[in-house]
Amino acid sequence: MSTPQMDERYATSPDQVPLMDTADLRERFLVEEMFVPGQVRATYTHHDRIVVAGILPAGQDVVLPTYAQLRTETFFANREAGIVNIGETGTITVDGETYELGNGSALYIGRGAGEVVLTGQDAAFYLFSAPAHTAHPTTLVTPEQANTLELGDITTSNRRTIRQLIHAGGVQSCQVVMGFTTLHEGSMWNTMPAHTHDRRTEVYLYYGLSADARVVHIMGEPTESRHLMVADRQAVISPSWSLHTGVGTAAYTFIWAMAGENKDYTDMDTCQVTEIL
Repeated sequence: MSTPQMDERYATSPDQVPLMDTADLRERFLVEEMFVPGQVRATYTHHDRIVVAGILPAGQDVVLPTYAQLRTETFFANREAGIVNIGETGTITVDGETYELGNGSALYIGRGAGEVVLTGQDAAFYLFSAPAHTAHPTTLVTPEQANTLELGDITTSNRRTIRQLIHAGGVQSCQVVMGFTTLHEGSMWNTMPAHTHDRRTEVYLYYGLSADARVVHIMGEPTESRHLMVADRQAVISPSWSLHTGVGTAAYTFIWAMAGENKDYTDMDTCQVTEIL
């Protein structure tokens, strides 16, 4: 049996970004080919030791492996994760108990879980994992059970619906906070004013984009901003010191997930557009 492979990205500091060209930025911060039929495509970032993965079962039973970088017998020996289905209905079986996930549903899996098997002909699972130092129970949450927020305005092109799936007031975790935002037709900005949150790393997974559409993800420090052109089902690693914002060529959905110092969704420092250079 071949050893499972996981891409590895080392942490970066703000002063490195101005020295990077487009290829460097994409190599460090963009996770491109995440969903491959029958595979688990995982990436480990040293920013808050987060793991993200795309799992496309394509009708097979796919077992979530562990990896050499984790130095553990099982993936969840020292970790927790949220897994969101962005495809058609599929199932996740955790230590013999099976959960059915429709589109937009999430399964929180706590520290100490053993075997995890994912299946579904047209399911597409996105995993976000962080270290955990306490155990919480495996819990399923549907979009209807999420805490829903309506923010923004069509006049500023950022009218959006936010669904909080794993958060301090809902499904409990050690440090993972996770949900998704859907842009309304005619809106393209995922958040504006932009923000940073120096106490947490965030990862964005963009999806619901047509083949010829892109999201312009803006990152870097406010006075040294850079951008990434992001296609459907690609993820951006956004360090704590980096701007968090982006604009699409059409409406889209994105999963936001965070880990770090706290689970306070509102813990962010806004940056007005006039301050971004």
